[in-house]
Amino acid sequence: MRVLVTGATGFTGGVLAHYLVGAGERVRALVRPASLNRSRGLCDAGIEVVSGDLANAASLEAACQDVEVVYHIAATYRSAGRASAYREVNVDGTRRLLDAAQVAGVGRVVHCSTGGVHGHIEHPPATEEAPLSPGDVYQETKLEGERLARDRGEVGGMEVVVARPIGIYGPGDTRFLKLFRLASGRVMLGDGSAFYHLTFVEDLVEGFHLCGTVPAAAGRTYLLAGRRYTTLSKLVELIASELGSSPPSLSIPVWPVWLAGALCELTCAPFSVEPPLYRRRVEFFTKSRAFDASRARRELGFIPKVELEEGIHRTAVWYRGQGML
Repeated sequence: MRVLVTGATGFTGGVLAHYLVGAGERVRALVRPASLNRSRGLCDAGIEVVSGDLANAASLEAACQDVEVVYHIAATYRSAGRASAYREVNVDGTRRLLDAAQVAGVGRVVHCSTGGVHGHIEHPPATEEAPLSPGDVYQETKLEGERLARDRGEVGGMEVVVARPIGIYGPGDTRFLKLFRLASGRVMLGDGSAFYHLTFVEDLVEGFHLCGTVPAAAGRTYLLAGRRYTTLSKLVELIASELGSSPPSLSIPVWPVWLAGALCELTCAPFSVEPPLYRRRVEFFTKSRAFDASRARRELGFIPKVELEEGIHRTAVWYRGQGML
């Protein structure tokens, strides 16, 4: 069937688009005009690239024509602007896409949210029914976006599935590069006791596809998480072992760095400059992320295949190949 992927020039969206081609789908990718120069790999894979933007309703209506499933992956994760920049994409852009999909008669929308909407997990592991406690504007707008999507599905006429991915990593991703570099350094931020849960991107995109194709998934929300979680200190040890180094032997308090992040955001926002440090990056070392994906396993047949050690190895190989480590 013909499917539409938003965010296809990004890490997760790009891997998903290629996976869907391999699964036999006819894939269309919505690409912003400013990112068309990054879409050659999509075209080479036989993916239909259409120019459009979540801010442009007309382009979304055109992109949704003759589409059966929309995979909405695009989002603003880090923005140099104010909170309005997150809202424009993660909330208003989602609303426009839902409108366009409904008008075009799309059968199902798979809306990519984030496990971050649960905030710090007080009693791990968390299920989909755990309290919602977004900790920053990104998570707040993602939660608002998923509520919009869910409400639209409840109206009828178009099925909606909400996916909350957890800790996406793998070859092609650079968000966790700092953690890999930290693992081979001497200093750790905090005591490493917080839990963290990683999900290898190849497993994740298979989960997205199940969300788009399993009939019983309509109207449901799923956590899509890797095979296991661990403490940050253990995660750093695993990465250090892969890199052939010793894990950091010193730790520094988190709060001064968190304050520095807050100051960076406060100072940079009025000038629309990307801060060199975000509070969210610092909170990575203090907030536990540990999840139970048994609903997705039970209802979708979602069974992650890549063990944590294998995923770390494959990611490190890619980093080395790119000259990043």
